[in-house]
Amino acid sequence: MPDHSLWSDLFALKLPLAEKLLRPVIVYFFLVVALRIFGKRELAQLNPFDLVVLLCLSNTVQNAIIGDDNTLGGGILGALALLVMNYLTVRFLFRHRRLDQIFEGKPTKLIVDGLIQTTALRGELMSKSELLAVAHRQGFESLSEIRDCTLEPGGTFFITRKTPTNDESRHEAIMKKLDQLQRELNELRRA
Repeated sequence: MPDHSLWSDLFALKLPLAEKLLRPVIVYFFLVVALRIFGKRELAQLNPFDLVVLLCLSNTVQNAIIGDDNTLGGGILGALALLVMNYLTVRFLFRHRRLDQIFEGKPTKLIVDGLIQTTALRGELMSKSELLAVAHRQGFESLSEIRDCTLEPGGTFFITRKTPTNDESRHEAIMKKLDQLQRELNELRRA
């Protein structure tokens, strides 16, 4: 005789369908608002503390999403509700750019014309050493090489390198020529 309890345990929902769909939607909006309030830093770079918080956060809201329903069907339905909610939100915000800017926030300029904006760093809860680590990941040896650095709302960094002025470039070229002439002159003296 087939075991019907196996199929019932896998797929029979323990909570009403409306509650199963409403729980993930509420948690989704809570997390979107909470991450917006607590800043771009959590999205930009994960230090060990931020990683622990995000891992614990996901575990904490798990029960709020699934409730007392540990069935396979309940888990799939909760995940489907999250994915559909995310899809609808992204599409809605794509069509309403003004709302998207409110939800996403504004870029933060961390370095402007080579000057570190300490107030902006404090506002994003970043230290200079964390900013230097970001610069290293993008191929810069030091912060002095950076003209501008912006932390975008999605957590990415946009960094532009300092470019020398025409006078600086000309001076460097002249100095190289002088060094080359000095070497050639020294070789002629030896010969």
